[in-house]
Amino acid sequence: EKGAFTGAVSSRPGAFERAHGGTIFLDELGELRLDLQPKLLRVLENHEVRRVGGNDVIEVDCRVIAATNRDLMKEIQVGGFREDLYFRLSVITIQLPPLRQRRDDIPLILKRALADPEVVGKHGKKRFSAESLGLLMSYS
Repeated sequence: EKGAFTGAVSSRPGAFERAHGGTIFLDELGELRLDLQPKLLRVLENHEVRRVGGNDVIEVDCRVIAATNRDLMKEIQVGGFREDLYFRLSVITIQLPPLRQRRDDIPLILKRALADPEVVGKHGKKRFSAESLGLLMSYS
């Protein structure tokens, strides 16, 4: 909210407000500070947020997709991640091995990325040489 902190010169919607009716992606969830985890849990349970410095409760309805490279069960055991937040978020979990363990996916991902309309629009149609693809496939 305007005036909530130095430099806050106008009110702006937060990430959950902007995702209302859609999807929000929370990257590297395992890095979320312990003191912020109850706030995220509250948003997920109550479907509402309050802007920094604001008093109004704003309803939000969005899908949440979260990712981390940490083992959150280990983090829970050592007190680094809240168990209730973990179970709230882990309705469906997908274990995705690193790309170095599934190198056969590289050409498919590359083909898809280079065909993306946004990429083509910004950079024109691009192709990868066999040598470039070989370098990507051999990188570890």
